[in-house]
Amino acid sequence: MPLTVEQRQRFARHLSLPEIGEAGQERLQAGRVLIVGAGGLGSPAALYLAAAGVGTIGLADGDRVELSNLQRQILHTTAALGQRKVDSATSTLKALNPDLVVNAYPERLTAQNAPTLLAPYDFVIDATDNFASKFLIADACHRSSKANSHAGIREFIGQTMTVHPGRTACYRCVFEAPPEETPGVGPRGPLGVVPGVIGTIQATEAIKHLLGIGKPLVNALLVFDALAMTFRRVAVQRNPTCRLCGG
Repeated sequence: MPLTVEQRQRFARHLSLPEIGEAGQERLQAGRVLIVGAGGLGSPAALYLAAAGVGTIGLADGDRVELSNLQRQILHTTAALGQRKVDSATSTLKALNPDLVVNAYPERLTAQNAPTLLAPYDFVIDATDNFASKFLIADACHRSSKANSHAGIREFIGQTMTVHPGRTACYRCVFEAPPEETPGVGPRGPLGVVPGVIGTIQATEAIKHLLGIGKPLVNALLVFDALAMTFRRVAVQRNPTCRLCGG
């Protein structure tokens, strides 16, 4: 759909980039990204995708806003305490970009609902905070052939990688199975800005995928250390015996 006069003003900085231009902005407008998790990682990812002009964002999260979320989950405010996260997030994103279509799913992703939820989207962002969900998303994206961005955070460290199912190393190539849970050990951190850095990178990968520009973060795990202020790129490769994508 052609850009309106107002949209040309809103996205003028994008239109000035040869890699995007008007045709690219129209591709973003037609793009559809599913974000699983409207918390620390999902907040910056969703905000930057909305600001960039991605036309449709799906948000899947079954939780409600709690006071301890607000140190890092910048989609939500104190006034939203007790609200469903997807409702709070929708209000914030629509205030930023009224043209945005937000599909809110106030539920957790499961093996049963994953095929239906993933089907309409071009790219999937894993913004969850537990291993069970990360493995479920990795498996569901592989079966649905959906390009996706994994990310994880802990304390002062964040990591992220992009997966093109069947063509690049997958999540299970790097992490074969969920680690054992340690009873009685609660969450440690993270420093609030760490998911901001990593979630923004996830949004960048989604935008590049929709536009077909640049080099995706595939076959590599990007590790960010906030205390040392370093980025380390760790090369990974497909595991021929991977239980998900192996031969």
